[in-house]
Amino acid sequence: MSRLSGSERAIVVKALKHAAPYIRMYKHKTFVLKAGGEAFVSPEATRALVEQIAILHGVGIRIVLVHGGGPQSTALEKALGIKTEFVDGRRVTNENSLAVTTMVLNGQINTMILAACRQVGLAAVGISGVDAGLIRAHKRPPVHREDGETIDYGFVGDIDGVDASVILKQLDSDLVPVISPLSADENGTLLNINADTIAAVVAAEIGAEKLILATGAPGILESRDDPRSVISYIDIAGLDKLRVAGRIADGMLPKAAAIERALRDGVPRVHVISYELPDSLLLEVFTNEGTGTLVVTDVEDLSPAEQTGSDDG
Repeated sequence: MSRLSGSERAIVVKALKHAAPYIRMYKHKTFVLKAGGEAFVSPEATRALVEQIAILHGVGIRIVLVHGGGPQSTALEKALGIKTEFVDGRRVTNENSLAVTTMVLNGQINTMILAACRQVGLAAVGISGVDAGLIRAHKRPPVHREDGETIDYGFVGDIDGVDASVILKQLDSDLVPVISPLSADENGTLLNINADTIAAVVAAEIGAEKLILATGAPGILESRDDPRSVISYIDIAGLDKLRVAGRIADGMLPKAAAIERALRDGVPRVHVISYELPDSLLLEVFTNEGTGTLVVTDVEDLSPAEQTGSDDG
């Protein structure tokens, strides 16, 4: 084993001292992390995120991971000649696309995440909303729009409730639940549910300290076309203004709805970060500067340090 140089030792010690207050603050607290399918496009990308989860778990933070699988489902649908349709950022799911989604979410992505967890020595268990009645849901009825058009989302589910005990038992056993966003109605009909929505509802039901959304964007943007226009912090009223101004659209619409739902249901902090930025999860948790956007119910509730992005308070 090679020895660290004096400067390297100083960096390590400084990093540990810097992280210590956050470790004390969040030990035994619960975070819900939602990551879209883009974060799991390869075993290498999957491992990079799982390694960060393992570090949080190792310092005593209880983690629940909710994953998506949109890009993988779209790619397989295209290969099979199945048309992919979205309305307001939400996927329309017919019988054929439901079969594809089930294969991708449960058979491909969930399993790949669990394999990466085993590789880093992280005890994880893969489940979906179907398992043990975790998520109670019903098929979304057709939506009648103001322009007169009727949208049938097909086998898409809306959540009726969550059995928090299913997740809490796993957390109490020092396991990391890895949740696939599928459920079924009371008749056993499989339903595809938006993963952001599941993460928000689960976070509220289990009393999570934070909901973290890992996306392809660096955070919530002031200008949709400028990745440099990341908003450091915002509240529900600010989100609504962005939505009305058309600055939140497409795939960000269900994310914004999930963020608002989580906050209104009692989750204190929601973070939007990029899975593409190396170690973004660790930087968001262990620094006040963070890497993305912090969303709260009201910005007046933020501490001066959170508003300035300073670790000096």
